[in-house]
Amino acid sequence: MSRTRLRTAGAACTAAALALLVPACSDDKSGGSDKGDDTADLSAQEISDKAKQELLDAKSVHLTLTDKGSDVDKDDPAAMDLALDRDGNCTGTLRFGAGGGSAELVKQGDKVWMKPDQAFWKNQVPGGQGEAAAELFEDRYIHGTTKDPMLKGLAEVCDLKELQENVNDDAGSDDDDAPKNLRKGRVTTVDGTRVIPLTSKDDGKDNTLYVAAEGKPYLVRATEKGSGTDKTTTLTDYDKPVPTKTPSAKDSVDVSKLEQELKQT
Repeated sequence: MSRTRLRTAGAACTAAALALLVPACSDDKSGGSDKGDDTADLSAQEISDKAKQELLDAKSVHLTLTDKGSDVDKDDPAAMDLALDRDGNCTGTLRFGAGGGSAELVKQGDKVWMKPDQAFWKNQVPGGQGEAAAELFEDRYIHGTTKDPMLKGLAEVCDLKELQENVNDDAGSDDDDAPKNLRKGRVTTVDGTRVIPLTSKDDGKDNTLYVAAEGKPYLVRATEKGSGTDKTTTLTDYDKPVPTKTPSAKDSVDVSKLEQELKQT
C-alpha cells in the first residue's frame, strides 16, 4: 500500500477544512445593521473575533465539508462528514474526488478503524494490490493504532485540538495576502438558524462566514467560491460528545494482516 498516498490524503482533508475555518481579516467596515440583536449590532471584526474564539474554545464539533471545485482529483477530499473532539476522537466519512472512493473512519484515543470502499482501495493502492485488497477486505474495517503509518495519515483529520491550533496560528498571522474588506450583511438563515454573513474577497475568490445571530456566536457555515472553486464547510453540534461506539471484532481486520496480504500480492 502507498503509505505516502494515505498520509497525503489525511493532510489534504485537514487543509481543506482549515482553508474555510480561519476567520478573515477585516477593515472593520460594515454593511447592513440589524438593531435589537446584540451580535448583529457588533462590527464585522468583532463578530469574526467572537466566532473564532468560540471555535477555539469548542470541546467538540460536527464538521461537514463539500468541495465541488473543478480541480478536485482522486487524492483530494470532495466531502467530509466528521464528529470530532479535542481528545482526538472522531467518527464519520471521507469521500475523495474523481472517483477516488470513500472511507468510513472511527477513532477512539490512539485506536483507529478505517473501512474503505472498493473505489478507494483501487485508487489509493497501486496496481493489483488495490483490487486484491478490495476483494479480501470488503465491508470490513482495518483496525490498528495511530502508530501505524497506514492509518496515521487519515486519522490526523480527527484531532480538533490540532485543527484549532492551526486556525489560531493562521488567523493571527500578519500575512499581507490575508482577506481584506470584511463586511457584515443583514441577518439571514442557514438551515433554520439565524446568522450574520461576513463577506470578503481573497485572490479573486468570494468568501463568506455565517455566524449565529442569537445565543453564542458560533461559526455555522463558511463558503469559498470563485473560478474553479466551490467549497462549503458547515459546523454544528458544538460541545456535543462524539459517539463512542466502535466496530465489532468480527467486522474488523488487524492492519498487520493487511500488510501481510499486500506483501504477498
